[in-house]
Amino acid sequence: MNQKLKEKTLESLSAVLPITAIVLILSIFLVPIDIGTIAMFFVGAFMLIIGMGMFQLGSEMAMCPIGEGIGVQASRSRHIVITLILSFIMGMIITVAEPDLQILSEQVPAIPNMVLIMTVAVGVGIFMALAVLRILKKINLSNLLIGLYAVLLILSFFIPKDFLGVAFDSGGVTTGPITVPFIMAMGLGLSRNRSDKDASSDSFGLVALSSIGPILAVMILGFLFNTSDAGYSGAEMFEVSTTRDVARAFAVEIPDYIKEVAVSLLPIMAVFAIFQLAVRRYKRRQIRRIAVGFIYNYIGLVLFLCGVNVGFAPVGIMLGSELAGAAQSWLLVPIGMLIGYFIVKAEPAIQVLNRQVQEVTDGTIPARSMNSCLSIGVSVSVGLAMLRILTGIPIEYIIVPGYIIALVMSKLVPKIFIGIAFDSGGVASGPMTSTFLLPLCIGACESIGGNIMTDAFGVVALVALTPLIAIQIMGIQYKIKLNRINKIVSSGNMITDDSDDIIEIEEDQDHE
Repeated sequence: MNQKLKEKTLESLSAVLPITAIVLILSIFLVPIDIGTIAMFFVGAFMLIIGMGMFQLGSEMAMCPIGEGIGVQASRSRHIVITLILSFIMGMIITVAEPDLQILSEQVPAIPNMVLIMTVAVGVGIFMALAVLRILKKINLSNLLIGLYAVLLILSFFIPKDFLGVAFDSGGVTTGPITVPFIMAMGLGLSRNRSDKDASSDSFGLVALSSIGPILAVMILGFLFNTSDAGYSGAEMFEVSTTRDVARAFAVEIPDYIKEVAVSLLPIMAVFAIFQLAVRRYKRRQIRRIAVGFIYNYIGLVLFLCGVNVGFAPVGIMLGSELAGAAQSWLLVPIGMLIGYFIVKAEPAIQVLNRQVQEVTDGTIPARSMNSCLSIGVSVSVGLAMLRILTGIPIEYIIVPGYIIALVMSKLVPKIFIGIAFDSGGVASGPMTSTFLLPLCIGACESIGGNIMTDAFGVVALVALTPLIAIQIMGIQYKIKLNRINKIVSSGNMITDDSDDIIEIEEDQDHE
């Protein structure tokens, strides 16, 4: 096996193993699950591990170089209008290609699938262009986010309540495994030619702004459609009793994912081909590497999406339904928090974000710290989602104060943490959220007779919210540590134990 692929697969194994163990323990002690369904789950987990490993390697070889190359060329262009038009087109193309958006569109039957997809794509395209303009013109990210989220929060009081969760969920699902590597690499490329002190911090923020566009676009769409009859098309439950039945279930479904991922990746491959013909940026060896990366991406996404949809989603619905229907339904909250803590590690785009953060900051913000903060944030968000199902708390009671806290904090933390925090919110809400956590909430909501549109939808939005606060808390701790060390240095009384910290901080200051 390719050494790099082996390394990525082992990373995937360590990410998926905890959530698999939790489901197995729950099936033994709290929610008995038949052997056939558990067999489906384990096959899905195996496909997920291999698929995520291949996808991460493919993104590193293909998506990131292409995104970064386009970003570098855009930053050199003197025709800003052409750059913004290209950014708009790229935003639309990669959004239409995003598998998570396909999943969401099928869950909201009140709106035709293509209408919802194109509305979201236009929203991403417009805000992608705005994000590029911000980097090129060095517009303050915090001020821009405060203004845009103020508009969203005001609008949230006027759109139909049945539509609020779907609108905020759409912002999370558009930043998935195809979109994130490309957009983040493009941000890095846009800021690469700059030598000012804010270049590093401005490389982040494209995902954050691109997540706002769909929310605003779907909110506007909410005024045009009646969502009172909207519902959720749950994952299909396969009747399996033998290993042959398990194999047949996956064999029947995998052709659909082969076609779906091909449709998703072909537009990006076409963009790469046009870009290469226009600027001749990549040499023959690099083109071969990118081509191999696309193959890894393709196979990896097919395995990942088939495994998580066929093997994981039905178990999510079953667990949610059984736990909510039990006498101790309050266990949904702590169990949901435990699942949330580990499931975010299995999101393929999370590893892309963590690796880029570590590279851009020269290790000053290590991947381990990012993982811990994101896990805690998502754990809290899933706990809040389960609490909403049990109590019926309106989502705006959490979303509005949550974003106000996050936006206020953005004025208190170092600039680089603002972009990282708001990017992490979009990245955390990927396919594992939409195909396992959402069905978990759906099953629980159906079991207690709740309103799916108002009580279950919104879990993706909450998963996208809490990392904003968690990462910025890390930023405040970093700032306090920096101030403390600066005082020690200025007083001339250096403490030996802090020597490594001083070196790291000084390196970061130079980097910024």
